[in-house]
Order: sequence, then C-alpha cells, then structure tokens
Amino acid sequence: MAERQEQTAPDAVLTRIGQVVMLHHAGDREEARHRFLGLWAEIGEHGDPLHRCTLAHYLADTQDDPADELAWDLRALTAAEEARGEALAVTAVTALYPSLHLNLADDYAGLGHTDAARTHLRWAREAATALTDDGYAEGVRAAIGRLESRLGEGGPGTWTPPRQRP
Repeated sequence: MAERQEQTAPDAVLTRIGQVVMLHHAGDREEARHRFLGLWAEIGEHGDPLHRCTLAHYLADTQDDPADELAWDLRALTAAEEARGEALAVTAVTALYPSLHLNLADDYAGLGHTDAARTHLRWAREAATALTDDGYAEGVRAAIGRLESRLGEGGPGTWTPPRQRP
C-alpha cells in the first residue's frame, strides 16, 4: 500500500520547479534564476535525471548569456538521455525531447552555428511526431515552424504540423 501511495503522490521537486516556472512567466526572471540555482544546488549534478532535465531545461531560459543558455540546455539533454532508462520518467522525457532539441536549435542559431541549429531542428521535428494533439504540441510545432523560417528551411519537403482534428 505504501508503494502505491508513493507512485500516486505528487513529485515535490517537480512541483517546486513548476512554482518557479510560474514566477518566471510572471516576469521575475532574476528571482526565478536565483531559485532555480538553489534547487540545482539541492538536487546536485547526480540527482534524479528527470529532475535535472526539467530544472536545467527551464533554468536555461533565465540566462542572460547565450553560451550559458546553451550550457544549461545541453545539461537538460544529457539528463534526458539518462532518464530514458527509468520507466517512470520515459513518458515525461519523451514529451520534453521536441522542446529540448528546439531550444538547442535556437541556442545554436543565436550563436551563429547554423549547421548544429539545423541538426537539432531536424531532431525536434522527428521528436514532435510522438506528441499528442494538444496545446503543448501545437505550441512546439508552431515554434519549430518559426525557427524553420528563421533558418531558411522553407520550401518543398519542409515539415508542417499535422492537421488538427475538427
């Protein structure tokens, strides 16, 4: 019975990350970065991979320096790769992959590394095929389309989002 309760109990670390995400989205980027870094110090570089992936993914968005943003996004991808081996994390990580690769593509594009940007954009497109048709997927697919346009990826054969159900 205790094991069953643990499986259905909310994840306190992910809840805390979500609270800081809301703070960031409300416009307090500095405070969000400070709190995310505090959580990172608690979790540590060898903590739960899903926690590290999620935290680094959001922490990247609070960085002022594009190179720092890239470093955090790479940490997120590395942790996602580690989390793939954990049964409870597979679904969450699968949903994050399109966004992880999209962020990396954007980071590389911003730093002028167009080939790396295009590679991660391609991986984001491929990973997006695993998403369900919901608001999150719609937003990720729209962002992929915007970055494709920015990188001059238009033309025949360009990935487009699947048709939405009526």
